[in-house]
Amino acid sequence: MSQQDFQAALLDPERPVPAGLIDPQGRPAGRRFNVYRNNVAVSLTEALRQAFPVVRKLVGDEFFTAMAQEHLRAHPPASPLMMFYGEAMPDFLASFPPVAHLPYLPDVARMELALRASYHAADVAPAAASKLAQLTPERLARTRFILAPSLKLVRSQWPIHTIWMANMRGTPPPVTVEHQDVLITRAAFDPEPHLLPPQGGDTITALIDGRTIGTAADKIEPTHLPALLGLLITGNAITDISTEDI
Repeated sequence: MSQQDFQAALLDPERPVPAGLIDPQGRPAGRRFNVYRNNVAVSLTEALRQAFPVVRKLVGDEFFTAMAQEHLRAHPPASPLMMFYGEAMPDFLASFPPVAHLPYLPDVARMELALRASYHAADVAPAAASKLAQLTPERLARTRFILAPSLKLVRSQWPIHTIWMANMRGTPPPVTVEHQDVLITRAAFDPEPHLLPPQGGDTITALIDGRTIGTAADKIEPTHLPALLGLLITGNAITDISTEDI
């Protein structure tokens, strides 16, 4: 019996108990294996339930549980850390025929993964407010931000922020299909998603790529830039700055 065969049987209740399994007394261990198999499936399913609460609400609890069984057979865990299980869920949803009528579901899952990644990201002290306040407009244009590991950006052609807020905060559901970019910051312990203004995703992408503020600002309406920079500051997303003349 190979490790691959054991894992396949462990994640698929339809498979027979692998041959040759015995308990400490040398007796066939089929019953013990079935109990263990059930415990593994329950644990992995619960990990997915915790990771994707909005996806679960959108498809229903019973359907989600059945879908999780399909997912865990197609994508067994690659890490012993259960809190990171589910990285393959967006791609799984994109190719899972029973949810094809919910085309926004993969991006909702990506947003939920980004929130989880932000939560578990390393702690880094934010840049001192005085350091930012000392920048003249001319010098600010030449400044680059070093951004916190907890900062995440999710871009979607679907109203994923509105969908998430409706399911998690009880706000009104979306009434139109629209592109939404979501910035996730973590000012303290819990990450928070923010709906970005038009072209805000382009500006944040430029900053993540190490572009100067002046270059990034060219991608957004000038009236939206102060609010966007305010999100980064209040979200403790700026850990340091550098300018071209330093």
